[in-house]
Amino acid sequence: MLAELGHFALILACLVSLVQASVPLYGAARGEASLIAIARPAAGVQFVLVLAAFLALMRAFVLSDFSVYAVAVNAHSAMPLIYKIAGVWGNHEGSMILWVLILAFFGLCVAVFGDNLPAAFQARALAVQGMIAFGFLTFIIFTSNPFARVVPIPPEGQGLNPLLQDPGLAAHPPFLYLGYVGFSMAFSFAVAALIEGRVDASWARWVRPWTLAAWSALTLGIAMGSWWAYYTLGWGGFWFWDPVENASFMPWLTGTALLHSAIVVEKRDTLKSWTILLAILTFSLSLIGTFLVRSGVLTSVHAFATDPTRGVFILVLLLVAIGGSLLLYAFRAPKLQARGIFAPVSREGALVLNNLLLASAAATVLIGTLYPLLLDAVGGPKLSVGAPYFNITFIPLMTPLLIAVAVGPLLAWRQGDLLGALQRLWIAAGAALLAGLLATYLRSGGPLLAAFGMGLAAWLIFGAFADLADRVKLLRVPAGESWRRARHLPRSSYGMALAHAGLGITLAGIIGTTAWRLELIQIMHPGERIEIAGYGIRLDRVEARNGPNYQAQHATMTVFHDGEIIGQVFPEKRSFPAARTDTTETAIRTTGFADLYAVLGEADGKGGWTVRLYHNPLAPWIWSGAVVMVFGGLLSLSDRRLRVGAPNRRRIASGAAAQTGD
Repeated sequence: MLAELGHFALILACLVSLVQASVPLYGAARGEASLIAIARPAAGVQFVLVLAAFLALMRAFVLSDFSVYAVAVNAHSAMPLIYKIAGVWGNHEGSMILWVLILAFFGLCVAVFGDNLPAAFQARALAVQGMIAFGFLTFIIFTSNPFARVVPIPPEGQGLNPLLQDPGLAAHPPFLYLGYVGFSMAFSFAVAALIEGRVDASWARWVRPWTLAAWSALTLGIAMGSWWAYYTLGWGGFWFWDPVENASFMPWLTGTALLHSAIVVEKRDTLKSWTILLAILTFSLSLIGTFLVRSGVLTSVHAFATDPTRGVFILVLLLVAIGGSLLLYAFRAPKLQARGIFAPVSREGALVLNNLLLASAAATVLIGTLYPLLLDAVGGPKLSVGAPYFNITFIPLMTPLLIAVAVGPLLAWRQGDLLGALQRLWIAAGAALLAGLLATYLRSGGPLLAAFGMGLAAWLIFGAFADLADRVKLLRVPAGESWRRARHLPRSSYGMALAHAGLGITLAGIIGTTAWRLELIQIMHPGERIEIAGYGIRLDRVEARNGPNYQAQHATMTVFHDGEIIGQVFPEKRSFPAARTDTTETAIRTTGFADLYAVLGEADGKGGWTVRLYHNPLAPWIWSGAVVMVFGGLLSLSDRRLRVGAPNRRRIASGAAAQTGD
């Protein structure tokens, strides 16, 4: 009965979203306050209804109600509770409810915390959110009913995909969706601004906190997915340029550009049309990612659906959302007049360069992801676009961008002094040179480009704080005066420095792991010992063990360094009878500067086991840097100017009066 109530709640939410999408929009066009006022309660009711449906589905998973088809094929009574809960979004139907739930949550936040927004603008933005919700709720109800029953009721479920039964991946989709769907707010604000025909500093202040929150969540989601792939799939790498990985990376790139572009709109009243386009493209790339994962065009552990009907439905939604918004942009964008004028060498110029390179990088990833799919769709040869293509196209675009990241904040608005900015980066330049020389000395057998990359990482890390040092006049005024200035700097300044430094830390980790990784594959018998990167690893034993819903071959390995025992690692090979799938559980011993990575493979039938060992220098820095970036984003978000996200009420009042007469 609860499943039927959940289904009914979805239907009601779909009807409410239709009201939210139409009535406030009409009211804003007519200037009728009573119709405009419907937007906020409609957003609240929609959230409550979608939440009720989500909780009903979660209850079915937790109680192992196998009369519900989604539960029967994605749960097992012996699964730990955390994976029963994760099973709610570990399948196509449940993941779509989570998608719409987060969409409704953002709409609720705008309704509750958007008091500083002009009423007409808020109504238009919530109406656009309602349109998106209506499209996806219709998709769920007609093609992906999560509450569909199965007859006869199976005595046991098939279980969640064993690769997804991992704590990291249990949290990965919610954060990824917070990022994906969070960009819908920038999209809705952009469409609302196009309808009104007005983009100014106030609009940029409204957009930035939502974009920053979505960017932070997406950064964390991508990092968690990368970490899961690293320690679960047993291949020793962190990124495969898988099309589904690319699907989340593309909106991250354009979302990063949007964050920086909105600053120019706010500070200098220029790049208006470009910033609106970025907001549209960022959410459009999120929708393209949804299509790739759920259309059946991809075969991946990340992909959910293989039903062509669903793919066609999502493709139609994608064409309507992207095509409609771009058509509106084509008609309205020419009216958005930019007033600010700036020289090429200026902070605006640096941010424009940032945007162009990020957008170009996103385009190269998009082409590399879609071209093989399009070629296959028209009957062409099957192509595999992998790391060589992305290394050739992506890295040359990122290199000048990373160099400019440290320089941009030191340039003045409108007219900058490039030589003066570079002179203030002498410490960063020295650190970059030292890091490059040190990498060359320590890794004399490695590629020279890796040494350049380590120098670039040091340039980013030390350059990130050069702007802070300049603003507090470090070493140029008494220490007490510098401390006073530091205490009064806005949190967003510290957040920006941390985000840029985190990018440098991640870059160092990527270079170290990619350029200097050591790999050893060998058949080992109990008692044997092998050497890798100065470590000795001895296979002590392999024994059978039983887990909650799997059987495992559990290996015990002793790790030596300089002849001394420093610990043990315990890789496993697991077999899940319900899913008829085997997985590997890697064992990782980290020093913070490198990972010793062990994988247990197949038995050779003669008492030996295939063992894969990796030594990954600086691998932990990849995810440490991502955490620093997220912390920087959250610190910036806590800044009062971004937390409020709106100008003072006097400006808003005048803006609201102008919009009512629109």
